[in-house]
Amino acid sequence: MLEQKIFEFVTKDNLIEKNDKIILGVSGGPDSLCMLDILHKISAQIHFKITVCHINHGLRENAQIDEAFVKDFCKKIDVPFFVKHADIKKIAEEQKCGLEETGRKVRYNFFDEISKQTNSNKIAIAHNLNDKCETIIMNILRGTGTKGLIGMQKVNGKYIRPLIQTKREEIEEYLIQNQLVARHDESNDDNTYTRNKIRNMVFPFIEKEFNPNIVETLNRLSDIVKEQEDFLQKQTAELYQELCVEELNVTQDYAYNKLNNAEIIIDLKKFNDLEIIMQKRILFYAIYKLFGTTQRIEKIHIDAVLKLCHNKIGNKYVTPNKNLKIVTQKKQLRIMAVIA
Repeated sequence: MLEQKIFEFVTKDNLIEKNDKIILGVSGGPDSLCMLDILHKISAQIHFKITVCHINHGLRENAQIDEAFVKDFCKKIDVPFFVKHADIKKIAEEQKCGLEETGRKVRYNFFDEISKQTNSNKIAIAHNLNDKCETIIMNILRGTGTKGLIGMQKVNGKYIRPLIQTKREEIEEYLIQNQLVARHDESNDDNTYTRNKIRNMVFPFIEKEFNPNIVETLNRLSDIVKEQEDFLQKQTAELYQELCVEELNVTQDYAYNKLNNAEIIIDLKKFNDLEIIMQKRILFYAIYKLFGTTQRIEKIHIDAVLKLCHNKIGNKYVTPNKNLKIVTQKKQLRIMAVIA
């Protein structure tokens, strides 16, 4: 039943199409093993090819066993296999970054590398519906905006999530029915990590004491917010076109934008005539056009920019981070990518 459900999900709206070449991130855990097995089975029906990527982070005693497990599984079903060994702890210390964020960067860089090497056009990640709902709870606890209530989506550029509407229980049942024994990552049992604490403690408590269908409830909330966000994003794009005076060196190559001091110039008077909510959205929209992300742009930064725009005296620029400078000058709002 799950195989048919996934087939219908990936063929609806062309999440997976004929002649696609797809990189699969496979750790050997239940989710990624399920994704690999099902996509391999339905690949002949849809006529697409898959390649597996595995990261050995060097953090766990069983990392070598996990790697061998995934390699052997791929050999058995005749699927190309690539592995990367990375000392995540060392890299994190060198870059002064957390283990989780470092691991994510290494993973996605490796996926991109093999994607280019194999001429693949999509990358499949094995996040499931429970993961999506855990992310929504995490975002709420962090004080997210409405976008955080959407959580993970089935597609984000070249990244796709074939299992994003599949509950963890369905995955576990599929593995039992198909006599597949996945690897267990013992770090998932460590409740010092926020996500694990939410997964292992918060969700069971909510299901027992408040709402046994909390996953479905949060998924409905995500759908509602997504509809509203799509509408507002369309309005924002139209307003941006009206307000934008000029784009200088702005491309879809975000590294190029930073190196070439890309700049977006907005009509300040028209900007100030907007409702506050749309002013904020225009700022986020412009920043995303320059950098491809609005990470680490927080409410305090946006409030500082709005204060700058509304004041006719005082500071003439703000720098939310080392690569972003926002200036009011000659009735213009200039949003600039700068080299740190």
